[in-house]
Amino acid sequence: MSIESLILGYVVSLLAAFSGIAIYSEQRRKRFEPTPSADRIFRCDKCGFVYTDDADVDRSRCLQCGTLNEPIKF
Repeated sequence: MSIESLILGYVVSLLAAFSGIAIYSEQRRKRFEPTPSADRIFRCDKCGFVYTDDADVDRSRCLQCGTLNEPIKF
């Protein structure tokens, strides 16, 4: 075996090991990360209270003062 093929084999195996570790850590991070909520975020125009409601609701009533509000658009 030539020295070039030994170096190439060493570099390829090192890159494969780093790639495997990166894929494993990414899968582990996704598994333990909280899932995003489908709720909409509302802010009351009258009292400024911030609250959430279901995703299928277009207008929601404020829990503090009862005013109907539109969802916040980001």
